[in-house]
Amino acid sequence: MNTRTNRLLIIDDNEMNRDMLARRLSRKGYEISVADSAKGLVERVRDEATDLVLLDIEMPEISGLDALRILRKAYSATELPVIMVTAKNQSEDIIAALDLGANDYLTKPIDFPVAVARIGTQLSHKQAQEALKESEERYALAARGSNDGLWDWNLAANVVHFSPRWKAMLGFQESEISEKPEEWFDRIHDADRARVKEEIATHQNNLTSHFESEHRMLHKDGTFRWMLSRGLAIHNESGKALRMAGSQTDITEGKVSDPLTGLPNRLLFIDRLSRLIKHAKRRKNTFAVLFMDLDGFKMVNDSMGHLIGDQLLLGVAGRLEKCLRATDTVARLGETFSVARLGGDEFTVLLDDLKDPNDAKAAAERLMKALTAPFILGGKEVFTSVSIGIALSNSGYEHPEDILRDADTAMYRAKSLGKARYEVFDADMRASVMARLQLETDLRLALERGEFRNFYQPIVDLSSGEIAGFEALLRWQHPTRGLLGPSEFIAVAEETGLIRELGWWNLREACRQVSEWRASSKANGKLTISVNLSAKQFLQPKLVEDIGNLLRQGSLPPEALKLEITESTVMGDPSAAVEMLQQIKALGIRLAIDDFGTGYSSLSYLHRFPLDTLKIDRSFISDMSEEGEGMEIARTILPMANNLRLDVIAEGVETIEQVALLKKLHCKYGQGFYFSKPLSAEGTTALLTGDLAWQALQPSK
Repeated sequence: MNTRTNRLLIIDDNEMNRDMLARRLSRKGYEISVADSAKGLVERVRDEATDLVLLDIEMPEISGLDALRILRKAYSATELPVIMVTAKNQSEDIIAALDLGANDYLTKPIDFPVAVARIGTQLSHKQAQEALKESEERYALAARGSNDGLWDWNLAANVVHFSPRWKAMLGFQESEISEKPEEWFDRIHDADRARVKEEIATHQNNLTSHFESEHRMLHKDGTFRWMLSRGLAIHNESGKALRMAGSQTDITEGKVSDPLTGLPNRLLFIDRLSRLIKHAKRRKNTFAVLFMDLDGFKMVNDSMGHLIGDQLLLGVAGRLEKCLRATDTVARLGETFSVARLGGDEFTVLLDDLKDPNDAKAAAERLMKALTAPFILGGKEVFTSVSIGIALSNSGYEHPEDILRDADTAMYRAKSLGKARYEVFDADMRASVMARLQLETDLRLALERGEFRNFYQPIVDLSSGEIAGFEALLRWQHPTRGLLGPSEFIAVAEETGLIRELGWWNLREACRQVSEWRASSKANGKLTISVNLSAKQFLQPKLVEDIGNLLRQGSLPPEALKLEITESTVMGDPSAAVEMLQQIKALGIRLAIDDFGTGYSSLSYLHRFPLDTLKIDRSFISDMSEEGEGMEIARTILPMANNLRLDVIAEGVETIEQVALLKKLHCKYGQGFYFSKPLSAEGTTALLTGDLAWQALQPSK
């Protein structure tokens, strides 16, 4: 608000009239200047920043009308109000003055209250016009300076004013878009149009406080851009919308670019792939999708932290872009691209217009080679490799998700075959995927239908030939495929997380069964049961509490249960593993490391874990002879275990010669087909009540 005192200029050649009017207006709070002629009038108005002029018509040299003509050449009636002062009988002069641009007039003798009122009216009008002009200039400046496009919709006339910036966002010149609402709606993506219209109607009907919508708009270059449109409607007294105005913001980059690497994200990649599928059908050309996943990225993240992990992803993105040939390279948003980050450590590359399908393989080899050199992150060398799946467009794809899925499938095949390699998707792979999906479905149903069984393989005291306990081994009685071993379904159970429920069933049933055998005979009173614990089970927060409750409910002594854990399970986070194992050990449960000797840190951490037993992997036992490599490994492991006061169970014992060698090395227990294959609960019960065939074959001590 302007608080400056208004400045008035009184021009009258009659000194008495001039001074009297000046004194009375000064008392009303105005700042007054006086002049006896119109000489230098424009300059004086400018220099004194005059707000209003009181101009006498009858003056010598330069008349009031001539002076008015001079003023109006420099100032409009809005910029400088002029009130003419005249005698009552000068009506013709008054009309002439009004025609020349006078704002009002006063007649002599001046009625002072009337004069004050008319001066106040003209000054108020001037201030209102100045405020309006300032507002319009501010709006125009904001509109030009804003990065947003503006729109103003007259609903009664059904015309929309689109600002130049609104049109430029879509690649158009100002003259290329009219004021029809269809210029907006017809450019909205087909999938978004109905929703946007509904959101506008909802606001116009006063059901929402404002209109806000994210939708895709067709650019002049044929691509779609993501826009955020906001608006507000003006309603009449009856609630009918009369006008609606708002803004449009281009949010494409935030919507379709990966915030870490700046590469296109899944949304933009899918959109690009969808258009390429349609284009390829018309041109009859071939393209390929490469799906890439970093090998060992989780280990980098876990061991070095997420900051280093993010730096690695940035480095990988940079190398992928640089190594692609000119027709593959990625440009930033708004240009053709071919590489994207889908999330995590997954990247995709789109290779268009392939002359030969083998070009996709060549590109995959270049990408793998580009990542072989170390990355220097946090002052350390970090190595990574990539597994790549390739899907070619010559399989008649209709939807982008399908070819991306197949490339993903081929990538998983590459990982399963050893990583740091590529695989091309084929029909056999699809059949394998479908079989796996069916297996996953059957696996979920099997839990509901109770199709799982525990089979039991005896663990034998090599010195006496007596059964010391059993290992509970899971089997699946499939309704159409028969009895399936763990190799057929455990990997899928691990990947889907079903292993938690499946492992708990295995543990609960094994505890129930051994409790029954121990109670059935005094000879069986000290039988133990060994159960495998998966990595996902091991990480469950209530594991110790749940196992304790299970033992109490089944009245099974804790020492009767032995949990077998693989080296990989505990070596992922040794410190956390030690804490968890100590909690389990505190219950009185025994602990065993399964497949000992196959891990990468067997000796370095072994003394830290509260273990009772080592199970020597069957691969060492099968190669066992007096001079064989397996014998040398056994000679190393067994004395070490004895020094650590650990029992040793040799797995995969199949011959009497192996039994003799193990006894010679003071191995306490054996498990394998030499003694018995895994048996059903019924078969195991029969084994416990019958003669043990291997005892008759025991070599002499």
